[in-house]
Amino acid sequence: MKILKKILLVVLLIITILFLYLKSQISDVKGNKTNFAKSERIKEDLDSILNTEKPRNSENLTALNKVADFISYKFKLVSDSVTEQKFMVDNKEYKNIICSINTNKTERIIIGAHYDVCGDQNGADDNASGVAGLLELARLLKDKKMNYRIDFVAYTLEEPPYFATEKMGSFIHAKSLFDNKIPVRGMINIEMIGYFSEKENSQNYPIPFLSSIYGNKGDFITIVQKFNAGEFAKSLSKEILNNPSIRTIVFKGPKSLPGIDFSDHRNYWHFGYSSIMITNTAFYRNNNYHEPTDNVETINFEKASLVINQLYEGLLKLN
Repeated sequence: MKILKKILLVVLLIITILFLYLKSQISDVKGNKTNFAKSERIKEDLDSILNTEKPRNSENLTALNKVADFISYKFKLVSDSVTEQKFMVDNKEYKNIICSINTNKTERIIIGAHYDVCGDQNGADDNASGVAGLLELARLLKDKKMNYRIDFVAYTLEEPPYFATEKMGSFIHAKSLFDNKIPVRGMINIEMIGYFSEKENSQNYPIPFLSSIYGNKGDFITIVQKFNAGEFAKSLSKEILNNPSIRTIVFKGPKSLPGIDFSDHRNYWHFGYSSIMITNTAFYRNNNYHEPTDNVETINFEKASLVINQLYEGLLKLN
């Protein structure tokens, strides 16, 4: 009986410590902040990304290429250094679009988002919101002198049937960095930043008890890391939490936890790069995930702009 009590006390102590640690990884906005990112521009770009006759999936190359051309055009307004990384998959040619700034610097920060969709849907949140955010972030950073070269990368083939294979556009890109021994400070994956909810019980978690720590409203953005994510992930997360534009949670977990590696950052982890995912938690919140209902009407553009704003400010403060 005494042994059982001791075990229960130890378990209770561990839960209490975990609770306090996780609480320390949450930041709410204090006071008014300037929002440099513009929700109107993000909406305009998202509308353009959705403007294809057929869904931009792996079967519809015409639709994919139309969106890729639009992204390339927008990137060229930011930098003269815009390239296409072409690759063949199942006898079809696909391409990542890469925009580089501060090209006189050696070490790089990679910031990416995928522009393809799963099946026959619009993919407004997944992941037109991430790409539109990527374009806005590139605009904001284009004239800023930083210690790093920044490569903004729009990936293709993130979605099934190529997800979790070496045919993913992000795998192709990460491998090219690794094979060419290019120094990389870290990688940021922008994955679904447009859907939020103030309703009770609108937020789910891979572990149910987390709702008692983070709350049950889908009103926040998440910085997802694996355990031992590296110095870049730690430093950038700290800068964002110190000066947030929107309620923000840093979530760390094992790669085996469902959802934690369900996007392009997984491939940079594979090659040993310190990487994070910025996300609204996808299917843990958004019931439109991989459904025809993932439309522009569901997107909160003001909150999406706040996500990009705090990422912008966090990057400027990185040493």
